[in-house]
Amino acid sequence: MSNVNKESFLNVTSEVGKLKAVLLHKPGKELERLTPDYLKELLFDDIPWLKKMRKEHDEFADVLRQRGATVYYVEDLLTEILRDVDVKRNLINDILNHSQIENYELRELIFSYLFDKSPEEVAEVVIAGLNKKDMPYRDREYSLSDYVKKDYPLYINPVPNLYFMRDPLSIIGNGISINSMHTDARRREPMIIKYIYDYNPIFRKDYSKVWYNYTIPHSIEGGDILVLSKEVVAVGCSERTSANGIEILARNLFAGDEDLKEVLAVHIPPLRAFMHLDTVFTMVDRDKFTVYPGILDKVAVYKLTRSKNKDIKVTPEDDLVKALKNSLKLPAVSLIQSGGGDSITAAREQWNDSTNTLAIAPGVVVTYSRNEASNEVLRENGIEVLEIDGSELVRGRGGPRCMSMPLVRDEI
Repeated sequence: MSNVNKESFLNVTSEVGKLKAVLLHKPGKELERLTPDYLKELLFDDIPWLKKMRKEHDEFADVLRQRGATVYYVEDLLTEILRDVDVKRNLINDILNHSQIENYELRELIFSYLFDKSPEEVAEVVIAGLNKKDMPYRDREYSLSDYVKKDYPLYINPVPNLYFMRDPLSIIGNGISINSMHTDARRREPMIIKYIYDYNPIFRKDYSKVWYNYTIPHSIEGGDILVLSKEVVAVGCSERTSANGIEILARNLFAGDEDLKEVLAVHIPPLRAFMHLDTVFTMVDRDKFTVYPGILDKVAVYKLTRSKNKDIKVTPEDDLVKALKNSLKLPAVSLIQSGGGDSITAAREQWNDSTNTLAIAPGVVVTYSRNEASNEVLRENGIEVLEIDGSELVRGRGGPRCMSMPLVRDEI
């Protein structure tokens, strides 16, 4: 974008520019805190096998490195900032507030316990949570909350969805959207990102704008945000992203980025199966997209542009294909339907995130190997497909795009 400062680090102006730097989180101890009683609350349908999951994630990261991307891990960036004792103190207090630890004696006990730990250990607790059994016993007065929650095993909940790094933040141009999550289970994730943005020099915050802040009450999640070009951003209006959130983001983008011309709001049914826009629709080349065919007759598209009074003008579009052609100024666009044209195969593979592809260069995508029919139809349409195993990673209902947050892409 024309207003990118040469000293900025963040730069994403498309979905398909060659990937240069990416942020990941390797699944860890937080996944071992999942139990059948709390799966729904923590947004999982099953309990993954962590050892296999980590192996699959390493394979994913290796594919990205082999194709020229620098891989950063959120847990490493978090550990770095926790070496500052003031940051450590403030983050622990914010985690205790977020976890609603209000009993004074208990709060002081947990604070002291965590503050004495190393930066690496505190980072692990911030992500993996704190089991009551991990705390040293100390006789104290119990509150009513202690008695009511005596059977609940944790003082601080884990954030097992953090390996889906796409959702708590989005890089648009050289700015960052620190997103407001829809569910309680994920609301600590953007807090972690905000601390890293504020205190880790990798983000060079003096040269990057904040397009959205997680304290805004209207939800918006990164799986719904697709940077189609310098001029166009698509945002899904979905189960997890609100219309109000989209309008706030659009206003901030229009005010801060003179090159951005349009935001395409793509309204999809608010269902878990269609959790985010990128679970049913992703960009795989300059003029090619993969789409779950079961969504095509359920989508409504609205174009948001600047109005003369500096507000937003909303214009309904005829259909998705026409909107993409017009907004991207292309003579034609190709929608590659997942599942190889078979409705049953498409539905099965969409549940395993066949359309949640990560483009790492124009016409080059990373996918799960299990989605055989969808991968084959991509290849038939000229797309290079790099397959990774995902038998355990997919149990959280997300694919390669969900698991990655591009920080830097080449311009196209």
